[in-house]
Amino acid sequence: MLVLAVGLPLAAVGAGMTAYGSTMRTAHAQTAQRHEVTARLTSAVADDRGAARQPAEVRWTEQNGTVRTGTTLVRTGTPKGDILRIWVDREGTITGPPVTATTAWSNGFFTGGMAALGMVVGVCAVRAGVGLVLDRRRFAQWDAEWDLVEPQWSARFRR
Repeated sequence: MLVLAVGLPLAAVGAGMTAYGSTMRTAHAQTAQRHEVTARLTSAVADDRGAARQPAEVRWTEQNGTVRTGTTLVRTGTPKGDILRIWVDREGTITGPPVTATTAWSNGFFTGGMAALGMVVGVCAVRAGVGLVLDRRRFAQWDAEWDLVEPQWSARFRR
């Protein structure tokens, strides 16, 4: 119980804060490397009932005046010429949006919860294993004692 009372909060908080910190570092790096631009859809997207999003060609102009094109996923049925907001990195490659603080918080919370669950499962497994070892030892001692006592008892009933 002491291991659970002390180790469980330490494992959960430690793992959660580590995951949160790591995800926040990723979020800051991605925020520094990516920016959102306005792009125009240059190809029509068919209204396919099987897919919610389909790849389509888009064109945008960088801040320095360079016109770029690329492919991104667009909702089906979006008409050609529609304006979209997309994320690009420093090289002008289309990418996803940066990780948010909410994602970092949820990663930390989930990781902390899984560490707590792992701690409980580990302690329960060790307890069950120790109980099994102790039971086997007790049964072996009981068998050894019974081997000594049983002949005395059974002789009483053989008259």
